[in-house]
Amino acid sequence: MSSTTRRARRALTTAGVGAAVALIPLAAHAATIVPIEYDAVGTSTIAKTGSDVGLGPTTLSTDLDVETGNFTGSLPLPGTRTNFKAAGLLPVQADVAFVEVAPVTGFINLSGDIASVDATATYNVELSNIKILGFPTFTGTKCQTTTPVTIPVGTEPGVGFDLTEGGRLVGEYTIGDFADCGANTGLINALVPGPGNTVEIDVSNGRFL
Repeated sequence: MSSTTRRARRALTTAGVGAAVALIPLAAHAATIVPIEYDAVGTSTIAKTGSDVGLGPTTLSTDLDVETGNFTGSLPLPGTRTNFKAAGLLPVQADVAFVEVAPVTGFINLSGDIASVDATATYNVELSNIKILGFPTFTGTKCQTTTPVTIPVGTEPGVGFDLTEGGRLVGEYTIGDFADCGANTGLINALVPGPGNTVEIDVSNGRFL
């Protein structure tokens, strides 16, 4: 049995699921998958506009391989609305949707005194219902990033992640160009795409399924 498996089993047992863990086969080369769900809510700050985009509340669903520490999962995000000023003057409003295009993948390191998490989520970013100075503009129904946006997140240095209580995940990502946004395509690509966008997600209330 690997040290990762032993630590995962101790963590799971501490979480009050020792009876269930005792039934998990521990063959050295067999993946041992434990489904865990979390509540998740957060914020992303778009660097070029200085605007905040609410993320969630939603559910993070994961399948953790306690033998390796690897996990896959899903973090669907409900649509939201953001406000910012173009060129610091013109008020702009837009509906924003992060549409999942690939499973969340990651790794939880249980080998140290403090568990740490690294994960990657991938979304298309869609914009709609854009208003400038309060007036509707034609954006169409297919305004989105030309390539999916990859968002890496992880625990902050020295801050742990608990399998049942969760923790905070932070990251920084780049937004690429948009297409199919009608007359707004040029304006959006001048205002939104670029690096340095940040994300913070609070994960809590872990539930073993």
